[in-house]
Amino acid sequence: MRRHFVAKSLFLCFLLFISVASAPKKVTWVAIGDSITYLNDHQDETGNRITKGYMTLITEEYKNIDYVNQGHNGWTSINIADKIESIGLVKADVYTIFLGTNDWWQGKPLGDLSDYRNNTGSGTVYGAFRIINNKLSGLNKKAKIILITPMQRGDFVYINNAKNNAYGSYRTKKEQELEKFADAVLEIGKLEKYPVVDLYHESGMTVENMVNFKRLKDPQTGTYQNYTYPGYTAVPYDPETDDYPYPVEAINMTYDGLHPSDKGYEIIAKMLIEKWKGLK
Repeated sequence: MRRHFVAKSLFLCFLLFISVASAPKKVTWVAIGDSITYLNDHQDETGNRITKGYMTLITEEYKNIDYVNQGHNGWTSINIADKIESIGLVKADVYTIFLGTNDWWQGKPLGDLSDYRNNTGSGTVYGAFRIINNKLSGLNKKAKIILITPMQRGDFVYINNAKNNAYGSYRTKKEQELEKFADAVLEIGKLEKYPVVDLYHESGMTVENMVNFKRLKDPQTGTYQNYTYPGYTAVPYDPETDDYPYPVEAINMTYDGLHPSDKGYEIIAKMLIEKWKGLK
């Protein structure tokens, strides 16, 4: 009887060992970014127009992944580089870097690949990326680093304060095109042999489909009309007197011209999964 009990116990221990050994390895993921990353965990700041960001979508599908949200509202790659030692970055298995759109809008100097190669500092976007990558490699030299290019963008109007608004990437800012910032991320990825999620060129999220329309006053009649791109770029918007231009029906790839909707976040998550080698 005792021999039977011991055998049964050993068999159960063996099954437990097999179960533990075959369980997916826990993976820690630190997602570095701006408001597009930050809003994953702050749906209330979107007027509850989103339900799940790209981190939530991925970790719901892959239960062995735990994420740390290092998204910072309004920050640039240069902000991240300047505060790299104080923002609380931790050792992780995977780091994603999703920056660039605020660098463009704030007119930060892009620089060139020599700034990255020569580690010239945070005076340029290329130099800032070098500082960030150096920090991550120092935390875990075996970590996977995945870069994400900025998305294209339409006319942004903040849902909680319409005075906070910006025109889209169909125009230059300080004589710089947003596409060049995306190209910089691609160039760094190629140099370092990092996977790059190219949202700017390959996601299908374009200036044309950022929103379905922008609701604006007809300058001649004063009545509201729904203007699609590029028509809306020629119609003025006054945040002091005009209604918010993006009602729920206007939501397409974004809910406010800049920040992804649920549809947009699903595209980002899918493209990131495809670049996350070993995940699928």
